[in-house]
Formats: sequence, structure tokens, C-alpha cells
Amino acid sequence: MSPRALGLALVLALAEFILAPGAVEEGEAAVGAAPLGPAAFHRAAKASWRLPGRYVVMLRAGSEAEVRGTARRLQARAARRGHLAELLHVFHLLPAFLVRMSSDVLDTALKLPHVKYIEEDAYVFAQSIPWNLGRIVPPQPGSGAYSPPNKGDLVEIYLLDTSVQSTHREIEGRVAVTGFESIPEEDGTHFHRQASKCDSHGTHVAGVLSGRDAGVATGANIRSLRVLNCQGKGTVSGTLMALEFIQRTLEAQPYAPLVVVLPLAGARSPALNAGCRRMARMGAAVVAAAGNYKDDACLYSPASEPEVITVGATDSEDQPASIGTLGTNFGRCVDLFAPGDDIIGASSDCSTCFTAQSGTSQAAAHVAGIAAVLLSAEPQLSLAELRQRLLRFSAKNAVDTARLPEEQRLQTPNSVAGLPPRLGADEQLLCRSVWSARSGLAPHATAVARCASTEEMLSCSSFSRSGSRLGEHVEDKDGQKQCVAHSAFRGRGVYAIARCCTWPRAECRINASSPAAEGAECSPRDRVLTGNTQHTRLQTSEPDEQGGFFQKNSGIWGVQFPLPIRGAGCRWQARGGAGEGAQSLCQQDRGDGTRCVLPHCQPRVPAEGAHGPGIPGEGVGVL
Repeated sequence: MSPRALGLALVLALAEFILAPGAVEEGEAAVGAAPLGPAAFHRAAKASWRLPGRYVVMLRAGSEAEVRGTARRLQARAARRGHLAELLHVFHLLPAFLVRMSSDVLDTALKLPHVKYIEEDAYVFAQSIPWNLGRIVPPQPGSGAYSPPNKGDLVEIYLLDTSVQSTHREIEGRVAVTGFESIPEEDGTHFHRQASKCDSHGTHVAGVLSGRDAGVATGANIRSLRVLNCQGKGTVSGTLMALEFIQRTLEAQPYAPLVVVLPLAGARSPALNAGCRRMARMGAAVVAAAGNYKDDACLYSPASEPEVITVGATDSEDQPASIGTLGTNFGRCVDLFAPGDDIIGASSDCSTCFTAQSGTSQAAAHVAGIAAVLLSAEPQLSLAELRQRLLRFSAKNAVDTARLPEEQRLQTPNSVAGLPPRLGADEQLLCRSVWSARSGLAPHATAVARCASTEEMLSCSSFSRSGSRLGEHVEDKDGQKQCVAHSAFRGRGVYAIARCCTWPRAECRINASSPAAEGAECSPRDRVLTGNTQHTRLQTSEPDEQGGFFQKNSGIWGVQFPLPIRGAGCRWQARGGAGEGAQSLCQQDRGDGTRCVLPHCQPRVPAEGAHGPGIPGEGVGVL
């Protein structure tokens, strides 16, 4: 104790006898009064809500002068024991005062005469659910609380980010700092490494992942790896080293299920994509930020890796998030969107502080938390099955893609991540559409779309904005089916669209006809036709009199997709209309995903040039 504090303590001890000469000693009852036992002590049930060191001392009765007298008596007795008791406030509404003191003085305070009880101060919170959690699981009537199906406590999450303030009350006891660090030097010779700034991004993302009050998977455990410096910058090589660290850890101590979160983005990197693909094939669910550049996510890594679950950001109106002067990335490499604007989470400024941050990092944290909940319900899920469930439980037709560049609207998903109130294991046919990049403009250019290795391709279709295309076909390459679309002469490029599905008993095969045959068939007794493709082979001849070229039809090949699903009845459905509206049937499942699955869709766009047979201006699908 400092000399000044010691002097103050002696003064307060003397003051007790001067100002309260009739006071009794500890444990003694006043003359003529019935002896009273120690007062009661109250504190918040949740440790994270408590404010240790601040106490409301409630008296049985008394005037303000009597309340102040009791406060002075407490200060004097605390001083005798070498502690300070700082009077912060005397209440007028109640016979009580607020004091800051060590918990070591509590036993003395509880024995003071006239004290009814002492209550440890605690936090109170606004009771509106943060908009992002309300979007993930809509609150139940009469509850008003965020109630996911489970807490995600069977899952371990590896977070590759900045350092994390693991002592923050939101994540205390839930974050293990691995000690891994691979970061570049900060830019600038005068950069000041303020601890709270170095921890800012990682602490907030960790809070969104599993924070007690503002987290998605409130029971998930996090292992922190530092790959970003105090300016939020890292390197491809450092991120690869972190993935290698995770691989070694898993080899030494296997753990499943596992989620790896990459709330970062850089230029497209074949090496970083390969590292993420390796992790995914080891069984980890790899979730990454789409990027905040208001650009095609396929131009960035790890967002462009097909086996990574790539997440774009939306705002509270379910619109593509604006982030600073830019905004969320988009395009065919984005799997789905999630809340990523003005997200409340843990702040590294202090152990009880909160702040709002925005970005696709926050959106990726939401989906990683949802993945932890889904994997806790069904730990045996493969990555493909997990991705399909993320899409199944998402809100459909939520994002207004009109805000995106016109050439990206069809390929960009318009689903926002979510969870149902309850989860149960089931065996359902779940499908998604996978778009290729656009083919080149050269004659006979092709585009290729592929499913994940554990998905079944149930159909293959193609799309051209000009309507000029020669159809598509499916081929086996290295034991995996791929959908190949063919551009027409004078066309402006073509897209291949694979319909990729998961179902435990799905085992699709390709039946192709010969050029002379009328069509391909499948056995009606044990298989269901889920889709068909048609490919017209055209050859270019000599220039005509006008300097152009004419084409000769070399035949039409039909391909069918028979699938052994007993009791799976399919029907054709066509929807009229032209332009992009006619294609929407091909992008979205109809119904709630449990009664109706669209395993195949063949778009038809009326335009000059060659296109596959069908009904001009209609989308035709098997439902």
C-alpha cells in the first residue's frame, strides 16, 4: 500500500470512532437488539455478466445520513485490513450505496449492522436480438431469443486470422491460442503495434463464431492461428504454413468434425487453392470470405477454390453489402450469402467491449458457425452433404441481384444462410447448380462444369446469352463426370451448368445413343430418368458468297441420366417467357427443398443460330 493510501486508511479508521461513537464491533449486536446473522450475498448466475469489484450494499432501512454512515464504517473496516473501499454513489431511491472494493472485504461488509444484502454489480443488455442472429434463426413466438438447434459444441474450429484476445468475456475459455504465427512485417517505419488493434479482426470474428451472447455456435471451440499482422495483412506462404500446421496437428491428434475458417482474400493463387483443396479432402469443412472488392470472387483466393465454401455478405435488408467504397464479391464462385454488415461482436478494446464490423469475413464466420451446428447434429456429414444442407436451409430468392453487374446475375446465388429451429438426420435428394466460366469466343469453344468428388451429376445443360450454342454432353474424365457445353459459330460464348446432387443411394450413369439412333433409353423397371442432354455436331465449311460461313449438321447425340431411385416420380414442367426470367427455373429449387427437387433443367432461349431442340422461350425441367 502506498504511503498516501496508508494515511487515508488510518484517517478512515479514526473517523469510524469519531463519527460513529455508538457503533458496535463486528459480530456484536446493539444493546437491546436481537442479534442478526450475516447479510445475504447475490450475484449474476452467468459469470460473463458479472462486474467483480463493484457492489450494491442494501440496508434494511435508513435515511441518507444513515446510509452514508454505514458506508464510512465499511471504509474504515476495510482500511484496517489494508484495503480501500471507494464510495461511488449513494442512492436516493433505495437505502443503498454503490462501492468499489476488493472481494476480500466482502465478509466484513456482510457483517455490518443494518445491511440487508450485498449484490455484485452486473451487466444488463438490450433484448432485441442482433439483426444477424435473427436472420440465422428467426425468434420463436413469445421467446425473443436466439435459439439454434444446438450449440455446435462437438466441432472444433481453426481460425486463421490476426491474434485473438482470448480473455474477452465473450470467448474466454473457448479459444485456444496455438502459438502458430507466420506474418509479414507491418508497412511503415513508424507503425505502432497497439495490442488492441493487432487483435481487433480476429477477436471480432471469433466472437461471431462462438461468442456467448453474440455468437452463432455458442459452444464451439476455437483454435487460433495468426496469419495476419497488425495491419490485417498476411501472405500466401504463411497461410499455407498454417494449413500445414493443422495437417500435422490432425495427424498427431485426429479430431472430427472440423471447420477451418479463412476470413481473408488475396489474388487468385493456385498454390493456396491447392492447399485448401487438400484440407477439404482430409475431411475439413473449409469456409472462406468471398472478398470485399465488389468484383468476381473467382479472381481471388481462397474464394475461387471449388471445394471451399465461399461466402458473400448481405446487409440487414438481405441486399449485397456495401463495404466502404466497395462491397461484397459475387459470381459463380460464391456458394451463398450471410449477414456481413454492421455485425455486433467482441471488441479487443477491453475484455467486456463490443463493436460493429462489416465484411465478408463476418459473413464467413456466420456460415462457419452454422456449419458447426449442422455437424454437431450429423457429425458424419461429408463436405458435399454439408454444403447441400447449408443451401437447403438458406432463405431462397432473398438477394436482389439487380444490384450486381448484369453479366453476373445468373451465376450469383440469391440465398442467405440460415438454420431451422430443429435438426434431424434424413436421407433426401439435395441438389445445387454449378456454373462453369464462360467459354472463349472461338468457333467450337467449350465450357466445362464439374461437381464435387462426392456429388452425383444428375444432369448437364448449357446457356448462352446470344442463344447460339450447340448443346452439351457429359463425359467421364479420371473417374469423374464433367458437363461440357459447346459454343455455336458466331456465338458469344457459352456456359455449362451441372446439376450436382447428394443422396446416399444415388448412383447415376450415362446412357448415350449413337448418331444413327433415335434416342437413348434407360430401364423403366429400376431407374428414373433425371435428365437428358443433346449435342449437335456442326462443321464449318467454305466461305459463302457474302464472305460468311455456313454450317453443316453432322448429327445429334442424345444422352440420358438414369438414376436408381425407387418411388421417385418425376414430371416435366415448362414455364413460358423470354430473357433472364425464363432461366430462373434453372437456378432455384421450387418448394421448400423437401417435396420438390429440380435435378435437371434445360434452358431454351429464342435467338438466331443453332440451339438445342425444345420449346423456344421456355425453361424446361424435371421436378
